[in-house]
Amino acid sequence: MSDRITLVVNGETRSCLPQILLPDLLQELGFNPRLVAVEYNGEILHRQFWLETKVQQGDRLEIVTIVGGG
Repeated sequence: MSDRITLVVNGETRSCLPQILLPDLLQELGFNPRLVAVEYNGEILHRQFWLETKVQQGDRLEIVTIVGGG
């Protein structure tokens, strides 16, 4: 498994392929990319940057599911 990197997602250590794009990682983790907000290494990452963001070893992500309500 040396071909995988580790990162922290919502406080839990996870592994993924190196250089995976953020939307692909979200899907791999079971999130619908259209329904989440992402904090990437302590900063809110605007959706316009997701396709150019490749996760790196040791990155920290907080993923929050957006819930509609009324």
